[in-house]
Amino acid sequence: MIKMLVAYSFLFFFLRAFAANDTITPSKSIRDGQTLVSANGIFELRFFSPGNSTMRYLGILYRNVASMTVAWVANRETPVIDHSGVLNVTSQGIVLLDGRARIVMSFETSRTMENPSVQLMDTGNLVVKDRNTDNLENLLWQSFDHPCDTLVPGMKLGRNFKTGTDRYLSSWKSTEDPAPGKFSLWIDPTGFPQLVLREGAAMHYRAGSWNGQGFTGTPPLTTNVPLCNFQFVLNETEVSYGCDTNGALVSRLWVDQSGLVQRSIRSQSEPEGWLRAYSAPVDQCDIYSFCGANALCMNSRSPVCACLQGFAPKSLKDWSSSNWSEGCIRKTQLSCTRGDEFFKYPRLKLPDTSNSWFNRNMSLKECADMCLKNCSCTAYANSDITGEGSGCLLWFSDLLDMKEYSDGGQDLYGRMSSSQPDRREKRLGFILGSVILMTMLVVGLILYIRKRKLKKKGMTNINLIKKYNNEGQKEDMELRVFDFACIATATDNFSSNNKLGEGGFGPVYKGTLVEGQEIAVKRLSKGSGQGMEEFRNEVTLIAKLQHRNLVKLLGCCIQADENMLIYEYMPNKSLDFFIFDQTRSNFLDWEKRINIIGGIARGILYLHQDSRMRIIHRDLKASNVLLDNDMNPKISDFGMARIFARDEVQANTNKVVGTYGYMSPEYAIDGLFSMKSDVFSFGVLVLEIVSGKKNWRFSHPDHDHNLLGHAWILWQENRALELAGDTLGDSCPPPEVLRCIHVGLLCVQQRPEDRPNMSSVVLMLGSQSSLPEPKQPGFFTERNLPEADSSSGNRQLSSTNEMTITEFEAR
Repeated sequence: MIKMLVAYSFLFFFLRAFAANDTITPSKSIRDGQTLVSANGIFELRFFSPGNSTMRYLGILYRNVASMTVAWVANRETPVIDHSGVLNVTSQGIVLLDGRARIVMSFETSRTMENPSVQLMDTGNLVVKDRNTDNLENLLWQSFDHPCDTLVPGMKLGRNFKTGTDRYLSSWKSTEDPAPGKFSLWIDPTGFPQLVLREGAAMHYRAGSWNGQGFTGTPPLTTNVPLCNFQFVLNETEVSYGCDTNGALVSRLWVDQSGLVQRSIRSQSEPEGWLRAYSAPVDQCDIYSFCGANALCMNSRSPVCACLQGFAPKSLKDWSSSNWSEGCIRKTQLSCTRGDEFFKYPRLKLPDTSNSWFNRNMSLKECADMCLKNCSCTAYANSDITGEGSGCLLWFSDLLDMKEYSDGGQDLYGRMSSSQPDRREKRLGFILGSVILMTMLVVGLILYIRKRKLKKKGMTNINLIKKYNNEGQKEDMELRVFDFACIATATDNFSSNNKLGEGGFGPVYKGTLVEGQEIAVKRLSKGSGQGMEEFRNEVTLIAKLQHRNLVKLLGCCIQADENMLIYEYMPNKSLDFFIFDQTRSNFLDWEKRINIIGGIARGILYLHQDSRMRIIHRDLKASNVLLDNDMNPKISDFGMARIFARDEVQANTNKVVGTYGYMSPEYAIDGLFSMKSDVFSFGVLVLEIVSGKKNWRFSHPDHDHNLLGHAWILWQENRALELAGDTLGDSCPPPEVLRCIHVGLLCVQQRPEDRPNMSSVVLMLGSQSSLPEPKQPGFFTERNLPEADSSSGNRQLSSTNEMTITEFEAR
């Protein structure tokens, strides 16, 4: 009897699994457990439960893929609560019912069909058609008209101007809920049509307008495999975008829950079955209008934002503090009567075209003439760059959301007022110049008198250091220099009661100036391994750096053999004072820790990219991160920092400096340092902040790895949350902790080229986008640093403390 029941059960499930494999008709439905497969075997229609959800959805999925990949969901907002779902076809469309015959979802039209059938096409399109014909021109209904989060070859995005129908992609709410999320990808038909990603109703990212080859803001491909034949249609009937692979390649374009637009190619060699061809937004310059109006954004430049020719920041104060949202305004208004000029900007993502005018049949010269004749025209460009270029695009207001590429993009011609002033303007310039000269003389006299008065009180302003700016020009740097007696009085003659601590530079004291301001005084020890070179280096670099996550240098003292740096006082000392102490670490809940991680990241990004100089810190560690009253982090100690030219990628040094446990492999062993060296140090800091453990002094009963090695082992065993242990208690959301560990491991990868840059790190920390899998970290298998080549006369690189190292030679 039991054997018979087993046999019947097997037969029942066998029939359920294979009852529907080609078409669905009014007499043949598809139930939960059955599958409708496309003829080419790529797609299947079936019920599924996403993630850990128990809800059932009817969807089109890719077959034989390692990770479940959904191309389309029928009932994305109305799931079936159990396995009772059934899909029926009627003469007017399709209907999805639950076990109580209640309608869960239906797609119906006003048209009827005598012999309707549902078929899953090789393209992944679910169609309702007459089963007696193969004609697909007169379909009753098709899923391609109702996209979800994925665009497959053969499907279109865009608007039908006759019906007003929009086809657009919308992200899932979460990995377990396919209902429409907050991100959507549209073809915006206003002005010259362009591809845009919206977050709610707001613009988030703009892929740009179609230029005959692609969208001007689409990132370059990460693979040389041809994806598909891209097709863009713009006529009186429709504007649409799609692609066709002719069945040669399986690819998809999709929008994920965090707002990333991704294109992937089916690949059996990849762990999840897909090879990512590109994703966007790539960096902060891809965020819509990141630099505001009339400004360019380029990640390789520092700062990333720059006004167009003839424009200046609308708010100089905000611009100086790296807040570029206000953008730029014209220095001189346009004047049609005297004639204007055009400045050529090459390799651009063209500005927002939603308010532009276009003519697809004009030449570039005709376009320029038309713009020049219209006093409101602000810029022009070709609308099509194929061949020698053709078509005309005109802008009539502020230019928004422009990105400059190192390679690619296209030319934009921006309008600016004529650079040839008339005689009246020359006379005005002479008068203004004379007034400015007299003003400078008066101001100089006042400053000289004030300087004499201040000197009597123990302080003065002098030109301390001549330094070179990024353009190679000498630049005077004004810095407040304190008298030794003034500092001695402020620190109670360097009383031990006022001593805050001691590092490689020397002791640090707390002090209070006569005007009541609290200060921190770093006094160069006579026996210190650091000397005047590091002292001058720190003064040179930090004096003109202004960022909320960098400690502020107030001045210095140079008198006889005394050399001191005077900083703003940080009442909460340094980060290591808290995270490595079992009691004090309780004051740092997860909210404070994630704020500290983000602040450090923004500070390093400023040094690498947004400051006037590109600076490599070279000694990032917990003791060099100070905390203010509100526990906000401020990076300090720039004695080992180095300036990089804008086009400089890597440098070599004969003197390896830094702190063991934070130095990257290529730097500690070969003396090669770059921005990726700081990224490695940041990754170590992240893992230390999460775990509350020191990297270099970490020990574990089961192995002899450092903290990086321990984190890597836990990651490979899917136990990464154990890194936090009991340090954070119940205050931390596991997804955020895992994301920080993930980012930390990406930063400490062995090879510099595998590590992300800091702009990517800041984006990773601030979003929920999918991240690449990390590779093995540096120094994973070694407790101590490798021994240098004895033939080169180098010493073994090892450390018994966390003092800054300044003497070891690199090979």
